[in-house]
Amino acid sequence: MDWFPLFNSLRIAAIACVLVFFAGILAAYYVARLNRVVKGILDVVLTLPLVLPPTVVGYFLLLLLGPRRPLGSWLEGTWGLRVAMTWYSGVFAAAVVAFPLMYRTARGAFESFDETLADSAKTLGLSGSYIFWRIRMPACRQGILAGTVLAFARALGEYGATSMIAGYTPGRTATISTTVYQLWRTGDDALAFRWVMVNVAISAVVLLAVNMLERSGGRGR
Repeated sequence: MDWFPLFNSLRIAAIACVLVFFAGILAAYYVARLNRVVKGILDVVLTLPLVLPPTVVGYFLLLLLGPRRPLGSWLEGTWGLRVAMTWYSGVFAAAVVAFPLMYRTARGAFESFDETLADSAKTLGLSGSYIFWRIRMPACRQGILAGTVLAFARALGEYGATSMIAGYTPGRTATISTTVYQLWRTGDDALAFRWVMVNVAISAVVLLAVNMLERSGGRGR
């Protein structure tokens, strides 16, 4: 059994999760502080990948990063970087579809934060960065950690957008999801079932982690 799809899926999900972690927290922090109208507009834009079919997300990524598109052509011509149909193109796909989960969870955590704690810290002369990292983030850690775990799980199980922009090449771009589909399509049900069980096991661990975070958060309150 070739374990490359597992390695590649974990690699893509881990890198995408790191990108989504910082981007989601940054977006959630600033959007949570905006007025209702602007927040509503940005909310629609930033959450859209969550409700769009993954194949539509993949199509938009191809329009943006395809080798014959302006940005994709520029990257390849200037830096020799071909984005489409590579393993790291799966990172872009996974990050885009996982971002809304991180963003919405982190935004909810920031909106429930007691601002009087930050105001009290300001009266003591503490800097904004200190307040954010040492007061706001620890107070919101349960929601942020849960969002991170969910984003990782979503990135790990991504199929539609990944199959469009990264394709399926054994040993190069194959992930668990694309491998299951290819094995089913070629009639290898036994091996496809093994990969399905691997994915189920990983998903179960992720859900257990989220439940543990929620329980620890409840005890903390």
